[in-house]
Amino acid sequence: MIKGIGIDMVELSRIEKIIENKTSFVRRVLTDNEYVLFQKLPHKRQVEFLAGRFACKEAFSKAWGTGIGSVGLQDIEVLKEDNGAPKVTKSPHDGKVFVSISHTDTVAVAQIILEID
Repeated sequence: MIKGIGIDMVELSRIEKIIENKTSFVRRVLTDNEYVLFQKLPHKRQVEFLAGRFACKEAFSKAWGTGIGSVGLQDIEVLKEDNGAPKVTKSPHDGKVFVSISHTDTVAVAQIILEID
């Protein structure tokens, strides 16, 4: 049974400015494991990666029904499967978590579905 669905969209230009001007934001959003992946990427992919992860965490908080605050950015971790597909590896949700991330030249969008037995 579906417990919640959340979606969020982030402008890449906004994230690029944040990476350049507020480097502490990157560490506030990304877990240590996510940050390791982030550091290995070229700049353009870093922007997409951070935007996608931020969108995932916002979407999760919407699906969770609380918004960011009750569930923190560090409470949710999105890594990847061997095939590259995103995977939520840490969250306060006990059931299944489905995630999808997509990018265009200007935005990143993420959708989260929370399922319970």
